[in-house]
Amino acid sequence: APAAASPQRDPAQVLMPPPEYRAGNEQWGYAEAITHDETIYLSVVVAWLRPGESDQSDAFERAFRQIENILKRAGSNWDNVIDMTTYHTDLPVQLDAFVKVKARYVAAPFPTWTAIDVDRLVPDTGLVEIKVIARKAK
Repeated sequence: APAAASPQRDPAQVLMPPPEYRAGNEQWGYAEAITHDETIYLSVVVAWLRPGESDQSDAFERAFRQIENILKRAGSNWDNVIDMTTYHTDLPVQLDAFVKVKARYVAAPFPTWTAIDVDRLVPDTGLVEIKVIARKAK
C-alpha cells in the first residue's frame, strides 16, 4: 500500500551571502541563515579586529550591522530577535563596550541573551561570535 501523504510544511529556506562574500560559507559548509516557518536561525557573525585596529567597539558595530543586514534579507529586523548567544574571548574586558553597541540595536522588550567566555575564535583576530534567532517581521 502507498504511504499516506503527510501534510505540507513550510520547507526550510537557506540564506547565503551575496556571491562576493560567499567563499567562507562554501569552504566551511554553512548557511548564513536558515528560515523555517516563521523562525530565522542565523549562523554566528564574528566581530574581529582589522589589521592595525585596536578599538573593539568598531568591530562590534560592524558585526551588529552585518546581523542587521542578514535579518533584513531574511524578512526581519532587530525588533524581532528572540534569542542571542555571544561567545567572548575576554568577557570581562569586552562586556562594557559590547553592551554599549548592543544598546543601539537591541531595545525593550529584550530578547534572551547568554554570554559565554571562550578561549579563542576563528579567525584568531576574532573577539566575539554573535548568534541570534529571530521571528519573521509581521
